[in-house]
Amino acid sequence: MQLNDVTLREGDQMPGREYTAEQKIECVRALDDLGVPFVQPAFPATGEKDRAVVAELSGTTDAEIIALARALERDIDAAVDAGADVVETFVSVSDRHLEHLLGMSREEMLAMLAEAVDYISDRGVTPHVTLADAFRTDHEALVEVFGTIPNVPFVTLADSVGARTPATVSSTLDRLSDDVDFSRVGVHFHDDMGCGTANVLTAYHAGVQKADVSVASLGERAGNSSLEEVVVACAVDLGDDLGIEADELVPVCRTVLETLGEEYGDRKAILGEAISEHESGIHTAAMLSDPATLEPFDPAAFGGERRLVFGKATGDDGARKLLERAGVETDDETLSSFKSTLAERGPFDLDEALTLATREFGD
Repeated sequence: MQLNDVTLREGDQMPGREYTAEQKIECVRALDDLGVPFVQPAFPATGEKDRAVVAELSGTTDAEIIALARALERDIDAAVDAGADVVETFVSVSDRHLEHLLGMSREEMLAMLAEAVDYISDRGVTPHVTLADAFRTDHEALVEVFGTIPNVPFVTLADSVGARTPATVSSTLDRLSDDVDFSRVGVHFHDDMGCGTANVLTAYHAGVQKADVSVASLGERAGNSSLEEVVVACAVDLGDDLGIEADELVPVCRTVLETLGEEYGDRKAILGEAISEHESGIHTAAMLSDPATLEPFDPAAFGGERRLVFGKATGDDGARKLLERAGVETDDETLSSFKSTLAERGPFDLDEALTLATREFGD
């Protein structure tokens, strides 16, 4: 499965956000270095800023630069003229969206989509397609869309309002796999019900070949499937790093967020500093022997850092292991004194605790 990062386009659509061209360009270059194969930074028809972003990036990245466009010639022209590698056009496909967003029949939508795809190809650029509200669309209607645009390399099914869970994503994709070539299928999820990452993992198991993700889930409403969560879950649980430079994942994601002025919590999965911090006496004692006892993965594998904290919570076992690691002979008196010092003067991280043990309790 290949990843398409939509952080910069989706994030820029959040209320109160207006990323600059320079911010977007800097972030794309960081994501490119990370090994993300597709990056969608802009919607060129919206204005000069997004056109300038695509133009500046054109031909300078290993990642393919995707520009978003409605199924309109003027949108497509803006994307192509800016120099996009791929133009991703989108249409609504559910009955509800056709009636209330597009105000047209299914037949009219299919004709518009086919014409847009042909126009993108005629202009010499690769077309991709996103089907809005696809997961609330009848099976037969989805199959009909795929048949209407047989030469499009990727057709992305969007859960546009975040209304689906892994169970329904699985059943939709399982049924679709009987009628559609899954080498062409992508997915786009929103996190309104907290299922964004889980839904991408479900799609991965179904054989989907492309997934939209964003750093720290940045995107409209509750955001999109999290880039860092998808990568780590696939790497740790499935042995597949998705072609990403795994040991750079956390630093690059943090850099992107800092560049955009976006915050993330200390307890944010993968990125938060507190998720790799341990202070419980029982936990730190066990992790001095084998960190995997109480961690799903080594944070360093993804560019993060483990922090063991020693102080009032440190028990006999943890204090003894620290002294042993520092090469200090341990008796009951030394152990008690060391524990008291940790409690009174801590908290300390591992290096600080070992230095304390060596300096004040060593020979």
